[in-house]
Amino acid sequence: MEYWTTVGTAIAGLMIARTMFQEYLPQRFRSFFARFINRFIGFFSPHIEITFQELTGERLKRSEAYSAIQSYLSAECCASAKRLKADIFKGSQSIILSMDDHEEVYDVFQGIRVMWFSCKTTPKNPSVSFYPSETERRYFTLTFHRDHRDTITKSYIPYVLEEGKAIAFKNRQRKLYTNNPSSNWYSYKPLKWSHVPFEHPASFDTLAMPKKEKESIKKDLLKFSKGQEYYNKIGKPWKRGYLLYGPPGTGKSTMIAAMANFLSYDVYDLELTTVKDNSELRKLLIETTSKSIIVVEDIDCSLHLTGQRAKKEEEKVEEEEEDPDKKVIKEMERRLRVTAK
Repeated sequence: MEYWTTVGTAIAGLMIARTMFQEYLPQRFRSFFARFINRFIGFFSPHIEITFQELTGERLKRSEAYSAIQSYLSAECCASAKRLKADIFKGSQSIILSMDDHEEVYDVFQGIRVMWFSCKTTPKNPSVSFYPSETERRYFTLTFHRDHRDTITKSYIPYVLEEGKAIAFKNRQRKLYTNNPSSNWYSYKPLKWSHVPFEHPASFDTLAMPKKEKESIKKDLLKFSKGQEYYNKIGKPWKRGYLLYGPPGTGKSTMIAAMANFLSYDVYDLELTTVKDNSELRKLLIETTSKSIIVVEDIDCSLHLTGQRAKKEEEKVEEEEEDPDKKVIKEMERRLRVTAK
C-alpha cells in the first residue's frame, strides 16, 4: 500500500512539474531544454526515427510519400495491427483496412526489423475552420537501429514508396474518360476529358475467343506492362498498339474492357470527329495519364475526315500563294463556263 502511495505521489509531482514547465517557462527556454533532452536520449538510444508528415508545403498539400506509406502499411502490416480503420473503394465493392491513429506495427526487410507508428496531433485550442486538416496533423514515424541506416534509407524506403504507389493504383476507382462535346454545350471552352466510373464486368475468362489466342494476348499484355525499363533503355516511348476490326457486335468493345480489367488501366474513349485541329488533339493526349488505354473508334471514318481537312488546308494554302492576277483570270473563266452552260 505504501508503495502505490509513493508511486502516485511521484506521478502527481511529475504532472505538476510538467504543467509549471509549460505554463511559466519562456518558449526559448523550453526549446533549449527540449533539444537538450533529445540529444541526451539520442546519445544513449541506438535507434533512429524518420517522420513522414501527411501535409507538406506552404499550402499544406497531402504528401505523396505519406499516401504511398499508408497504402503499403494497409496491405503489408495490418496482420499485426490490433486497431484498424476501414475505407471503401471501387464503388463499395471492396474494403481496405489500414492502421488506426496511435497504432504501431512491425515490418521486416532483408532480415531487419523496423517499427511504424501512426500518430495524430490536435492543437489544444484549435481555430474554427471548415477544413479539418488545418487542426489535425497526422504523420508516420519509422524507427530502426542505427546500424542499418544505409539499408533503410537507400533500399527500404524506396521499396515502400514504390510498393505503396502500386497498391494505391490497383485499389483506386478506375474511370472511363470521354471527350464528348455535349458536356460543354453551355460554353465555348476547348474540349476536356469528362469521366464516369469504369465498372465493365468483361474479363478474358468470359471473352468468346479461342483459348490459345487469349493466352497469347494476355502474355503480350503482361510483357508490355512490365517492360517500362526496357523501353526507356532503348529510347522508345512506352506504348503498345492494337487494331481491332470487324462488324458491329463482334466483341471489340468487350475486348477493350477485358484488357482494361486485366491490366487495371483507365480507359480514354477519344472521338476524333469532335477534335477541331492537331493542337486540340495534342492537348487531349497530354492530359491522359500513364498506364491507361486510349481507344479511337471508327478510325477509318476519322481518317477520311482528317484527309478531307488536310486537302482543304492544302487548297487554301495554294490559293493564298497564287498570284492575284491569275485569281482574277480564273474567276472570269469560271463565270464564262457557267454562262455557256
